Amino acid sequence: MKELRHLNKYFFKYKYQLLVGVIITIAAKIFALFTPRLIGQSVDVISKRYNGEISEALFRSELFINITYLIIAALIAGVFTFLMRQTIINVSRYVEFDLKNEIYAQYQRLSLSFYKSNRTGDLMSRISEDVSKVRMYFGPAIMYSLNMITLFVVALIYMFNQAPTLTLYTILPLPILSVAIYFLSKIIHKKSTIVQQYLSKLSSFSQESFSGISIIKAYGLEPQTNSAFEVLSADQRAKHIDLAKIRAFFFPLMILLIGISNLIVIYIGGMQYINGEIKSIGTIAEFIIYVNMLTWPVAAIGWVTSLVQEAEASQKRINEFLKEDPEIKNLVVEETPILGNIEFKNVSFTYPDTNIQALENLSFSIKKGDTLAIIGKTGSGKSTILDLIGRLYDIDKGEIKIDGKPIQQLNLWSLRNTIGYVPQDAFLFSDTLKNNIKFGNINASEADVIEAAKNADVHNNIINFGEGYETKLGERGITLSGGQKQRVSIARAIIKDPNILLLDDCLSAVDTETEETILNNLVRISKGKTTIIVSHRISSAKNADQILVLENGRVIQEGNHEQLINVDGYYKELYLKQLSEKEIS
Repeated sequence: MKELRHLNKYFFKYKYQLLVGVIITIAAKIFALFTPRLIGQSVDVISKRYNGEISEALFRSELFINITYLIIAALIAGVFTFLMRQTIINVSRYVEFDLKNEIYAQYQRLSLSFYKSNRTGDLMSRISEDVSKVRMYFGPAIMYSLNMITLFVVALIYMFNQAPTLTLYTILPLPILSVAIYFLSKIIHKKSTIVQQYLSKLSSFSQESFSGISIIKAYGLEPQTNSAFEVLSADQRAKHIDLAKIRAFFFPLMILLIGISNLIVIYIGGMQYINGEIKSIGTIAEFIIYVNMLTWPVAAIGWVTSLVQEAEASQKRINEFLKEDPEIKNLVVEETPILGNIEFKNVSFTYPDTNIQALENLSFSIKKGDTLAIIGKTGSGKSTILDLIGRLYDIDKGEIKIDGKPIQQLNLWSLRNTIGYVPQDAFLFSDTLKNNIKFGNINASEADVIEAAKNADVHNNIINFGEGYETKLGERGITLSGGQKQRVSIARAIIKDPNILLLDDCLSAVDTETEETILNNLVRISKGKTTIIVSHRISSAKNADQILVLENGRVIQEGNHEQLINVDGYYKELYLKQLSEKEIS
């Protein structure tokens, strides 16, 4: 139960609702237990009339009164039972809501490296399937536990008052039940954990398959993918069946023990009535009803135990992520204004998940309002520089300063809110084109959206779509071409009006004419903004105030376009190569 301690704060948060639920539960069970007492009295009345001890009129009168009380008690018990379910089950939904928000907020806090080492399907499984298991602990498990405890306490008090010896014989099978539950619960806990793990594997595999469906179809891998899915499904089915087999022991065991209790009541109670130890035949009828009323609570012990074990297994998986500390911590509470002066001083960085060194002893600076272009081969560390400016990672050695302050001494959210970032792989959400652009500034007007789209040279494409800016995109913007996705992503960064604009090879999928249009617009838009352009094209870099050429995480050339094309080296070679390719085309 130690994993479920994390939920104690929710018990405290909803203590008043739960307390009301407990009171209502007790009231419901008290009124429900009027039923066997009234039936026992009615049996006694019938017995007395049969033996001629009371008159017909008195018989009818007492029987009518008992039936009336019986109906009233049943109605009141039903109302209280309804209120009990509404109170306690509602609390479980509140807890589900709070826990999902807590997990999602934690997901947002965790660093980028966390997502590189964990699969999306597993993350989704924990926030959906695992939270649902925990909700069952807070709802049905608590409700039926209260039911069971209340019914047992109240019923046993009634039973002991009526016939203490018969009560002891009746509850004799319960210790056997407790021992059986103890051992079965341990097995259920282990098997529940395995089932949840396999569910995560299946979710991850499905999510990756759906995301990469175009690759699967292009390579004709449908049969292999189906086979792999069938193997995973078969493994999960086997684990579920193992768990179901263990659970299957509970209900037959409960029914057997309840049946034994009924036989004990009939035999022992009958013998005591014959021997005069029990004065009323109605007591036997009353005890049979008590035993049958206890059938579901006793049977629910197994189910509730199973729910608790499953909830603990799920909460353990949830706690693994909730206890994870983000590598990137916001060390400054107050907001910090960002102007845009950037300095890298002897910066070295190695990716923690791959141990690949991306930057080595890198130094450069860029003033507010200037444009820096970064050129280099694939894997030279260009994109890493942008990630470090946004503090998606912390460096190993050296120092990064923004406006003269170490980057760790800036409020993390102030820093990121000041940055407009266009990634190399343009990511769009399954939403309208308008909302995808407004993602950069949710308060932007429709005119602002159109202006940003025009500056990104995507407006004409959008208005040609059937629903224009209200066109709904497929997952990851799959309905758009690569160039259109890049331009929408650029519009999203432009509409933010950031002080720092980071463009990571974001024009690679557009033609040279469109590139020229966007670059001219960016020159106008980026005035006064610190702009860093990562590119493989000289055309994207030539107008920059400063150009860095990287190789293996180090600067091998530095200067402006005019300086670099007059010096032998990588930049000049690339310029001449691309110039000749342009002339040929």
